[in-house]
Amino acid sequence: MFKIARTGLSQPPGADSFAHGESGLEMLDQFCFSEGWSGDLSNGLFRLGESAAAMHGLNQAECGLLNLVRCYDSADRNHVLALFEQAATTSSSFCFSTTIILPSGQKQPVFCIGESTGLEQRYSGSILGVFFFPRFQLEARRHAFTHHQ
Repeated sequence: MFKIARTGLSQPPGADSFAHGESGLEMLDQFCFSEGWSGDLSNGLFRLGESAAAMHGLNQAECGLLNLVRCYDSADRNHVLALFEQAATTSSSFCFSTTIILPSGQKQPVFCIGESTGLEQRYSGSILGVFFFPRFQLEARRHAFTHHQ
């Protein structure tokens, strides 16, 4: 999923839209964990939380965009890069989902929601967001190759 929209077009749901008996945060915590991140568009550096950095296979919390997306499914990487490029040129709200390919070969789904602001002057502005990591992993696809003579 790759979506981008202009800032301010949608409003967050009201508190009364959550299920009875549980807050939205309690329900969210049951299904996934989340962590915020930020990016400085004047220098191109992203700062992730400790857990998000580890999930992305990074040794440090600060990185460039190419290092951030390196672990994403190769079929999605260019789409995510294009989305970030667009968000860096026009103040926007955006979201995407992909999978992180783990060293074990399993895939960890990741969802991202973010917003870019302050782009009125060239090479300025910031980008803020949150990663959501579902509390499950997907099995790696096994390809069966047979050789016929």
